[in-house]
Amino acid sequence: MRTLNKLAQGTLAAAMGLAFSVSALAADITGAGATFPYAVYTKWAEAYQAATGNKVNYQGIGSSGGVKQIKAKTVDFAGSDAPVPEADLDANKLVQVPTVMGGVTIVMNVPGIESGKLKLDGPTAADIFRGAITKWNAPAIAKLNPGVNLPDLAITVSHRSDGSGTTYAFSNYLAKQSMAFKRDVGAGNTVNWPSNAVGGKGNPGVAANVQKIKGAIGYVDIADAMKNNMDFVALKNRAGNYIVPNQQSVADAAAGADFKVKGMAPDLLDQSHKNAWPITTATFMLGYEKADAAKQKGVVDFFTWSLNNGQKMAADLGFVALPPNVVKMVEAEMKNIK
Repeated sequence: MRTLNKLAQGTLAAAMGLAFSVSALAADITGAGATFPYAVYTKWAEAYQAATGNKVNYQGIGSSGGVKQIKAKTVDFAGSDAPVPEADLDANKLVQVPTVMGGVTIVMNVPGIESGKLKLDGPTAADIFRGAITKWNAPAIAKLNPGVNLPDLAITVSHRSDGSGTTYAFSNYLAKQSMAFKRDVGAGNTVNWPSNAVGGKGNPGVAANVQKIKGAIGYVDIADAMKNNMDFVALKNRAGNYIVPNQQSVADAAAGADFKVKGMAPDLLDQSHKNAWPITTATFMLGYEKADAAKQKGVVDFFTWSLNNGQKMAADLGFVALPPNVVKMVEAEMKNIK
């Protein structure tokens, strides 16, 4: 009997050890997708591992790549700046929640013009990015910038070469401003950029092109623009004010948003607040309704911890935290990740 008890105890101990090792292994999770939140997700992952011992690996491959991978079930979660439509969420049994907010900024490399000193409105920006305006001293730009010494310099448009939620937000904003842009370029994760355009992979690729090409203009998230000390364009908002992108103008744009919609993805573009940054967007995490229990718990634990403990880290990187009431809504929605 003693031998049997020892055997039983040994078997139980082995089973418990195996369960523990599987659980510990499963606590490590992998995600991929949008480059927009890459800086904050990796910062959160570093802090989360220090606090809990659990690892989170996130690869910035673009929103389209992230959505493709989670549909193929090759990652534990995905990141996308372009919200997945309700029908797609239902068809693939996915849960979508916002994690942080930010702004897509227009950045430039125009010698002699300081950051924030060049003004554009939506229709003029749309004409630049569809290739209809090709010189910095064009009459349409000069009209918005009296007294500014605009150079006789060719404009080079820098854009994302990969499928991108940043492109989705930016092109949808410009399509709202200009039917010609919507017709010629389109709106979506990938669009038909003009012939005077150069592509770069990820937000860092666009930023690098703008920095190295004199006369370049491009679009990147606030975090990458801040990190690279780039020059901003001041953009006219719906209220008629020229705004330089910052965290407060992003927060003001989202102030009246209704996150109760399916997929928690309200349209934050071109909001009416007097201080609103016109190209404000949230970025989203996509998870499975049902999958491996330990992995699912790992995803929920990571984002719950991050939303409650990582807001200052997000702010330091140029992002804007979700309002506390929206965080509670996200936590409730993540209960569908089982």
